[in-house]
Order: sequence, then C-alpha cells, then structure tokens
Amino acid sequence: MDADTTRPTLARAQGHCPRAFLWGLLLATALVISAVTTISIGVVSIPLHEVWDVLLGNLTAAPDALSSKNAVIIWNVRTPRMLLALLVGAGLSVAGVAIQGVLRNVLADPYLIGISSGASTGAALVLLGFASATSLSLTVGAYLGSLAAILLVFGIARSGGSITSERFIFAGIIVGFAMTALTNLLIFLSGSDHCARSVMFWMLGALNLANWDSLLIPFLALLVTLTLMILWGRKFDAISIGDDTARTLGTNPDHFRTLSLAIIAACVATLVAVSGAIGFLGLVVPHISRRMVGATHRGVFVISALLGSVLLMWSDALARTMFQPKELPIGVLTALLGTPLLLFLMRRLYAK
Repeated sequence: MDADTTRPTLARAQGHCPRAFLWGLLLATALVISAVTTISIGVVSIPLHEVWDVLLGNLTAAPDALSSKNAVIIWNVRTPRMLLALLVGAGLSVAGVAIQGVLRNVLADPYLIGISSGASTGAALVLLGFASATSLSLTVGAYLGSLAAILLVFGIARSGGSITSERFIFAGIIVGFAMTALTNLLIFLSGSDHCARSVMFWMLGALNLANWDSLLIPFLALLVTLTLMILWGRKFDAISIGDDTARTLGTNPDHFRTLSLAIIAACVATLVAVSGAIGFLGLVVPHISRRMVGATHRGVFVISALLGSVLLMWSDALARTMFQPKELPIGVLTALLGTPLLLFLMRRLYAK
C-alpha cells in the first residue's frame, strides 16, 4: 500500500471534525453541569445554588467561603472527589482508545496489560504488611506494584524480539493472572478479615481517598498523556490501519508502539494507584466515542476524555448514594453499567 492510496483514507476521516466539535461542545457543557450536580448529591443533599456559591467563593478567595458545615463538605470532601473522578475517567478512556488503536484490538483495555493486578498486589502487600497503613503508603505501594507489572509485561513481550500486538497482549494476560494469584495468596495467608476486606474493596475501585493533595500527580499524568496522544493522532490513524501503512507514512510501528504503550502504562499506573481498579470504562467509552465522531483518533481522544469524565462522575455519585450509608465500590457499578452497553455495541458491530 502506498501513500497515494492511504492519504485519501485518512483525509476522508477529517470530515468528521465538525461533528467532533459539536459533540465536544455538548459534552463540555454536560461536564460542567455534571460536576456541580454530583457535588450536591450525597448522604447530605446540598442545594445547587449553595454549591455554586461555595465554588465561586473559594475560587475568588472570598473570606467566608468555608464558614458553614456544608461549605466544608463541598470544598474539602466532594470537590476533590469529583475532580478525581474527572481525571480517572478521562485518563482510563484515553488509555483505552490508545491501546485499542496501537494494538489493533477492539477488546483491548488498560487493564489488559496487567497494571490493575500489579497495583492490587502492591496495595495488598502494604495493607497486610503494615497494620497502620496510611492512604499515602497505600498509593505508593499500588504505584510500585503497577510499575513492577509494567516492567514484567515489557520484559516478556520483548523476550521474543520486537514488541508486537500479540506478544504484548499475551504478556499482559500472563502477568495479570500471576499478580491476581499472588494477591489472593496474600489475602489467604493474612488471617485478618479487616485487611482482606480493605484489599477487596480497593481492588473493586474507590474514590473515597480523594483529597486536594492527591490530585496533582494524576492531573499531570493526564495532561502529558492526552497532549501527546492528540499530537500523535495521525500516527495512531496510520498504525490502526496496519504496520505497512504506518511505514509508508513515515512512522516506525515497532518504536511507536513501544513508546506509546510505555506512556499509557505509566499514566494508567498513576491513576490506578489513587482510585483502585475501575473496569469497563477504558473498554466501552472508546467504542461509544467512535460511533459519535468516527475513527479519527484526535477527535476520539478528546471525546473519550470528556465522555469518560462525565460517566465516572455519575457512577461515583450513584455508588455513594444507592445503598446509604454503605458505599458501593465504583468498579462494581461500572461493570454493571458497562456490560449491557458492551453487549449492545457487540450486536451493532457484528450484526449481519
């Protein structure tokens, strides 16, 4: 395949830009509305006008911005949690788009590469090894576990030569199963019901550890990753068609695949370390986004970031209010909501 035959294919995809802009504007509006609305939802219901007043008061440094109990709840508890949902939802969705594109596998998602299993193992080691484990030590342990899983996946994938889609997927599955088995063994050997429940709750995903100090690193990880993915949009378009197409257009598929997967893995590891394992988002959102704006990756990255943020905000709001005063692990809810969506998409994609 030569450049003359591939460039028209890529050029036709640019026709979806106006549609991507309209969807982006609509989702950006939904994001702002969802942010304020989900902050008002909780065990204590807070009027929307009060949420607006507190947010504007803190953003403008008003002296009485935290003068009431509700103001403290809004600014110190719910706003960091909403922002973490925004960052994690956007990051996992963008990672899902990139992984599906670079591996050319519509069933690939961020957790296919073993990161969530590694994070769970790291968190389990911290919880079971230290009786007084803090949220910071839990986050650090999860991040180190994720990095260990990433290194194992890349090591196994490279053992047969250059990293290919098939090798990387198989390496991720191998590491994921191994880490999951190790985590279950640690829980079995712990003899502590409290630690076991803590590990299981964390493995199912939770945003209850969110605070202002925990937002900076995930924000930087998302900012760098999303910026690079958008800049590399045409390379993703080319490599998703095939390695030969990518070479024709000047992209080394092996080098680009390794570099992009390394960046994605580091981003997902950062997000999983603060949120636990939240599944289905990185698998389902890319498919919905492509149906909305077409297959051009630049548009899909932006739409997926916005859509993933909105979906995770509302999932978190539902998770903390459905069974009050108990909180449902958010990963359970995303799986319950994602399963019928995935079935619907499967029927539409493979209908004859």
